[in-house]
Amino acid sequence: MNSRRWIEGNDIRLLENGEEFFPRVFACIANAKQEVIVETFILFEDKVGLQLHHALVAAAKRGVQVDVTVDGFGSPDLSDRFIGSLAESGVRVHVFDPGKRFMGWRINMLRRMHRKIVVVDGATAFVGGINYSADHLADFGPEAKQDYAVEIHGPLVAEIHRFTHSTLAQGQRYEPQRQWWRWRRSMRASPKTMPHAGSAAAMLVVRDNAEHSSDIERHYRIAIRAARQRVIIANAYFFPGYRFMRELRRAARRGVEVSLILQGQPDMPIVKTAATMLYHQLLRAGVRIYEYCERPLHGKVALMDDEWATVGSSNLDPLSLSLNLEANVIIRDRAFNQHLHERLELMMQRSCTQVEPEALGPVSGWQVARSFIAYHFTRLYPGLATWLPRHVPRLLPALASSFRQAYGSHAGHAGNGSKE
Repeated sequence: MNSRRWIEGNDIRLLENGEEFFPRVFACIANAKQEVIVETFILFEDKVGLQLHHALVAAAKRGVQVDVTVDGFGSPDLSDRFIGSLAESGVRVHVFDPGKRFMGWRINMLRRMHRKIVVVDGATAFVGGINYSADHLADFGPEAKQDYAVEIHGPLVAEIHRFTHSTLAQGQRYEPQRQWWRWRRSMRASPKTMPHAGSAAAMLVVRDNAEHSSDIERHYRIAIRAARQRVIIANAYFFPGYRFMRELRRAARRGVEVSLILQGQPDMPIVKTAATMLYHQLLRAGVRIYEYCERPLHGKVALMDDEWATVGSSNLDPLSLSLNLEANVIIRDRAFNQHLHERLELMMQRSCTQVEPEALGPVSGWQVARSFIAYHFTRLYPGLATWLPRHVPRLLPALASSFRQAYGSHAGHAGNGSKE
């Protein structure tokens, strides 16, 4: 379910890092009267996860309907006590089913529910890239992540609300029949439209493995093609498709100031190898590349000219563009664009190193061949994985031991090197 048109009249606020994001989400949940829906890739049982747990339990105990969906790969280590107390309070916990195992191992760990969405009372929504883990807070130390989300009020919230309910409805067959009426009641209570709250036009754009497999990348390409002044993209994992790369080079060659903010120290060796080829292509076309080295970059944001911007969960790499379930909000608003532009410019000035062509040095034939192989492998391997099963979220058994047995064993920990 994708919004195919601009929805006018929204108030959209940029939230940078956990320091801004978590207090707003927890405050909205604390004030919820009817319903809370949370979708996240990662939920860790650390100080942030425990704060979310407390807020959800308190909401459920006062009669709020609470649904939480996590990814089975991203959140494998939740304890009996954590899951049990959620279930006992009335919180309905769903998991994106990683499917059957082969000899105890997951064979489809590349397919993930990577969205990060919150909807409260059908009136406030949050969309972005921030998970519920302490590594999104500065006091985590040098490995604290740099990331973004948005808080939304206005008519777009109704669209996001309908989308989250449609994903829950797909998993209703896993849910006891006695609970079906609760979902219908929430749908009847939810507003069909919301009053205007601001001046921003916006749309929800999702990536799935059915009708909307390339929507997010397509919207990026359209915006780059239309850009006349500037393009700034800050993305943690940047290995887009060939057409995307072509649009960036064409924009730079026609005089658009194109700037990329990328990870200075990628956590996957093949990414660094493939980047040699990517950097040379882009720099020759006039694209400016900045490496963010202050701490890990986890953001997925961009802006074009002085109105268009996007914030969401989608990286610009094969996993996000070809396999994961993702959600971005695309915004058309001068004030929001200007604020994001100021934040990204400050980042480039204070926390980034600009990559200069001469710094890359001469490239040997072997380096070209190695980078060519690495780059094209990173682009093509999702196509080789299309045989993997595609899943919808299902209700998590109330006993956390069942959860860990199904999802924790051999799944790996998302905080130990897996991409978020």
